[in-house]
Amino acid sequence: MQTFQKLDTPDRLSAIFHPRHCEITPLPEGAIDLAIETKPGISIGCRLYIHDLNSPNVLFFHGNGENIADYDDIGPLYNHVGVNLLVMDYRGYGWSTGTPTVASMLSDAEVLYVTIRDWLDKNNHAGAFFLMGRSLGSIPAIDLASRHKNRIKGLIIESGIANTIPLVKSLGLNVESIDFTEKDGFQNLEKIATITIPTFILHGARDEIIAADEAENLQSYSGARTKEFVIIPGASHNTMILTGGKLYFQTIKKFIDKVSGHSDWRNFNKRKNKR
Repeated sequence: MQTFQKLDTPDRLSAIFHPRHCEITPLPEGAIDLAIETKPGISIGCRLYIHDLNSPNVLFFHGNGENIADYDDIGPLYNHVGVNLLVMDYRGYGWSTGTPTVASMLSDAEVLYVTIRDWLDKNNHAGAFFLMGRSLGSIPAIDLASRHKNRIKGLIIESGIANTIPLVKSLGLNVESIDFTEKDGFQNLEKIATITIPTFILHGARDEIIAADEAENLQSYSGARTKEFVIIPGASHNTMILTGGKLYFQTIKKFIDKVSGHSDWRNFNKRKNKR
């Protein structure tokens, strides 16, 4: 079990996490809020943007400066292409309680995963289950996929982290002064090497926070038998959707359909237009 002792100190955590607390916001049409207790006194807010009982489900972990309310415009766009988007927060983000740490992010993710899977089963959601992590969210997504690969249909990583040292250096941390090595970090490369389920990695060509060669490293180390890799030209770290536009959602949907054995994007549009 990783302890993250060299990351979970107040000064380093303030560089890794940027929580924005807010009150519960109004629900978009079709969305559902859950508050999941991950340990006594700690409640994590989750917002589920539901399309259909038989639609594929994507459990999503967001970036370090976002919270679930930021996805109130994006969730419906996933619904539009036939996907249920299930967005998780971190401690101290949105209306979640507690203070975020790297260790608690991973332990909370485990509880969230188990609880959401149970909720889907009890509420008759029969669609395939995917994990997705964006930026910081790649850490819990890859960790969960490495331990639950037999129950997950596929893994999607957007603007993901490969090596910890380049990231913490970009955040202004002096790794030499604390004798920090990759073994003290997230170990995303080591974990993704063990993941054999279909994996889709997408990244912005002009990402100024996590360089595109980090995505190449994830792709290279990935143990997936089926893996796809897309670089979005002109996209920076926070403009993936803005730059990619409809192609962003179409590309993700094509991967999900291919892995799920469902129809491709073109056939989905034909069915939609017949309604």
